[in-house]
Amino acid sequence: MSQASASAQASENSHAGASAAEALSPLEGRVRTFGTIALSAAVFMNVLDSSIANVSIPTIAGDLGVSATQGTWVITSFAVANAITVPLTGWLTQRFGQVRLFVLAVLLFVATSWLCGLSWSLESLVFFRVLQGAVSGPMIPLSQALMLASYPRAKAGMALALWSMTILVGPIAGPVLGGWISDNYAWSWIFYINIPVGILAGWASWQIYKTRDSRRVKLPIDRMGLFLLVVWVGSLQVMLDKGKDLDWFGSPFIAVLAIVAVIAFVYFIIWELTASHPVVDLTLFAERNFSAGTVALSIAYGVFFGTVVLLPLWLQNTMGYTATWAGIALAPVGVLAIILSPVVGKLMTRLDPRIIATVAFLVFALISYMRALYNTQVDLFAVMLPTFIQGIAMATFFIPLTAISLSGLRHDRIPAAAGLTNFVRLVCGAFGTSITTTLWDNRATLHHSQLTEVARPGEPAFDHIMGGLTHLGLTHQQGAKLLDGIINQQAYTMSATDFFYASAILFLVLISLIWLARPKTGSGGHASAAH
Repeated sequence: MSQASASAQASENSHAGASAAEALSPLEGRVRTFGTIALSAAVFMNVLDSSIANVSIPTIAGDLGVSATQGTWVITSFAVANAITVPLTGWLTQRFGQVRLFVLAVLLFVATSWLCGLSWSLESLVFFRVLQGAVSGPMIPLSQALMLASYPRAKAGMALALWSMTILVGPIAGPVLGGWISDNYAWSWIFYINIPVGILAGWASWQIYKTRDSRRVKLPIDRMGLFLLVVWVGSLQVMLDKGKDLDWFGSPFIAVLAIVAVIAFVYFIIWELTASHPVVDLTLFAERNFSAGTVALSIAYGVFFGTVVLLPLWLQNTMGYTATWAGIALAPVGVLAIILSPVVGKLMTRLDPRIIATVAFLVFALISYMRALYNTQVDLFAVMLPTFIQGIAMATFFIPLTAISLSGLRHDRIPAAAGLTNFVRLVCGAFGTSITTTLWDNRATLHHSQLTEVARPGEPAFDHIMGGLTHLGLTHQQGAKLLDGIINQQAYTMSATDFFYASAILFLVLISLIWLARPKTGSGGHASAAH
């Protein structure tokens, strides 16, 4: 068979599969309820596992006899493998079918979780985490596609709301649950808890959705595209995860990774845009709604995730909070998010999603400004209040922007679009983490040097304070050390407020991106997907 005829047949089969998928009626009653629970449980397990290990790293590292810095490879290995396979979701769906691929990914996730718990060394744990990250890639975008197909068009906004709730709760529950398990049981149980949840979710998903699978299309494997994807994403993710520890471009290792990532990325773009059967469908970015929604969602997620990382670091390292109290201070974010998500889901059928997303960015800007007013005397209530209000932004953030990015797409392109959106979001989250922690340290160093310019002998304020400390019985060296600690606390707090000011401005600027989209209103975004 010629390449042209093979291509034509593949295209015909793809559209036939799409038509078959579209012909399926939404689920009803208990079946839809159980389907929603099964999909949500699988997603929750996945999202939980991406954050549950973070607080357990010191325990894992100590048990395996390695340093805490080496132990962070447990997080990096999962993130790299996950980031590589998420954008492959569209291609893998065509090869194996939505339902088969989702259930297979869930069951393999269970198996790799069991292997992670059995790990006997850091090397074995990192290897099994790579496998776990790789098989988990398609789970989130496919759960999103299956959830949308389970609901009627008029309730697509509600489907997105229910799906986003699991995405929101997972990162909040992960560190709390991980810390509790590590303190009271063996660290291996942070992986073993996935086994019963995953088995039930996989079995229930197969029983409910097995007759609703998409048609499989045997497309050629884009080996070069896959190779380039692995190289540039792997290099970029390791560079972002390890850059701060290795002094960024002062390290030859980081410099080489950066060069490899840039070159492989450029070749990847060129190859995928010209390949007959690309492994990642970059032509989705030609869709105005997809581009505007994905870029706005991903950049905002990067800034948001930077805050998620910075706040507990600042509270624990600078303000003297314990891990437990830092968790309590940040826990209220889930309250309004969970309460309002179903409400936002209903509003999606009545309001322009751009209006709802604009509200989210305005609230993000407001709470960033509130945090920019922090000083070293801030109390627990002042920390918790903007965190509580942030729940409004969380509920109005994911749902409309996801709907905008999927608006106007054919049903057969939804898995690829969901995979690509989640991939860009994950990459921006990695950028947000690295940039935030690096800027926080650099700005703190700058503020420290500026503050010490007036904290030196001969300055009236300095001499007065040192005299008072000497009067209390401290030696000059002890007094200078105490004063340096106060200056450090001020410097890191000022650096954090700099980041919050910048975040407030960035969220306001991002509103303009939302209004570049032209979604079809009144149908919940996805409900307006074209045939």
